Amino acid sequence: MTHEVTIVGSTIRTPRLLLRPWRLSDAAGALDIYGSPEVSRWLAPAMGRVTDVERMREVIAGWIDTPPGPEGRPSGQWVIEETGRGRVAGSGQILPLPPEGDDLELGYQLAPSAWGRGLAAEAGHALAHYAFSNGEEEVFAVVRPKNTRGARAARRIGMEWVGETEKYYGLRLQVFRLRKGDLDASTFASAPVEQ
Repeated sequence: MTHEVTIVGSTIRTPRLLLRPWRLSDAAGALDIYGSPEVSRWLAPAMGRVTDVERMREVIAGWIDTPPGPEGRPSGQWVIEETGRGRVAGSGQILPLPPEGDDLELGYQLAPSAWGRGLAAEAGHALAHYAFSNGEEEVFAVVRPKNTRGARAARRIGMEWVGETEKYYGLRLQVFRLRKGDLDASTFASAPVEQ
């Protein structure tokens, strides 16, 4: 996987992806992700399945209107758009983990039509660059034990498995961690960051 990442403000580019803020016009593409039972089954209780475009617009409006985390932390929610196709392929997040919000979760969900091409790992790697470029020292991914796709993507990003916990969301979850120093140092150092 190529690790070239360019960050301009809150927009992140990789060779195949554009991660950008959500727009209401993304609702139909978002429904392909959050309306899919294969995706939504892993998201509860943080988020349930969305069943229609109007409800998806409401969810996106909340993401747009509500700051995701404490001031000054590199958190947010992004569309994962395939640059060659110009379509919504997924969603990516960096959000404070409950209950205290001290740890930042790196999350990624793809529409089933985008599975199997390494896009989740590429997007997760780009989000890690964003977090580390903005002062964070580590990020976490929390994955349900039977979510083999989520765990595989975390490992492909370079995250290490650190154990299981019930600390987050009140569920038994596998925890993966990536520290700034563990991200491929040569690619992180060469990633252009523009403000």
